Amino acid sequence: MREKFGVSAQWQGDTLGFSRPGVSGSITVERDAIQVKADLGLMLAPLKGMLEQEIRRKLDEHFA
Repeated sequence: MREKFGVSAQWQGDTLGFSRPGVSGSITVERDAIQVKADLGLMLAPLKGMLEQEIRRKLDEHFA
């Protein structure tokens, strides 16, 4: 994510906090689930549906 999107990220336990201009959030890895939370800025808010779809596709691709 760092190279592709310019995201800065840091692990705290099982949670990866990330941020870059326009978005911040976290990815939490649990025993039987992965939770992704993202707060989108004004410029990315219109892309919410597309971003959710792409995240689901990637998770299914790697963990289905």
